[in-house]
Amino acid sequence: MPLHKYPPKIWNTLKLKEGIYGRLPKHYLKSLEEKEPTAVHWKPLGVKYRPNPKTGAKERVEDIPIPIYYPPASQQGLWGGEGWVSGFRYANNDKMSNRLPKTWKPQLMKRELYSEILDHKFTITVTPRTLDLIDAAFGFDFYILKTPKEDLNSKLGMDLKRAMLLRLARRDTQLYPDDDAKRERVYAKYKSFEVPEDEASWVGLTLDEAVEKQRQLEHKEPEPLFKVCVENLLEELCIQKLSEPHLSETK
Repeated sequence: MPLHKYPPKIWNTLKLKEGIYGRLPKHYLKSLEEKEPTAVHWKPLGVKYRPNPKTGAKERVEDIPIPIYYPPASQQGLWGGEGWVSGFRYANNDKMSNRLPKTWKPQLMKRELYSEILDHKFTITVTPRTLDLIDAAFGFDFYILKTPKEDLNSKLGMDLKRAMLLRLARRDTQLYPDDDAKRERVYAKYKSFEVPEDEASWVGLTLDEAVEKQRQLEHKEPEPLFKVCVENLLEELCIQKLSEPHLSETK
């Protein structure tokens, strides 16, 4: 006899359909769907079968991704999808010797990156791959806005994306206040990424942050008791006044 009505693997999905979780915006709930990130530490074959190079016979193959560990520090930087890979190495590069555990870590460096949309320079921990991706995207802002959540894999990156989208949605005049032409050029340059402000304000929020935001939106200040009593009293006096007989006779 099962111990639970539903299997544990679908608990998180069911949780998002009940209570305050179910009242979160649909576009935010859709953003929580897990998607496979772009392969970084391994190269997928992309096929289920391939011929044997010696016999030519068709053989079944499987794409088995390498397990990657993303430490908490990766969320405060831009690692370009890289993480820690654990494995083994042979002592003295001798395959006849014992295997020793080893963890491969990406090369990290601090770089100053400038955002046109936010008009601010950020000192961020990055990897060489991140710098290559920024160059390939033709700029830091384009990299943040174009890269999907699963490939950024960074809380900092998603917070930057939310800030950029909010500024684009609001068309904030505080951006380059002394140069109207430059401000309009920047907004026109990234216009294709604009989304409604209500949607932009939810981008990159963790589930806990989203729940707290929804709770604040639904929160209503309690009405003071004395105010309720005064309103009830005024209503009773009004009814009493209307129910009094009017003097229709004059002396």
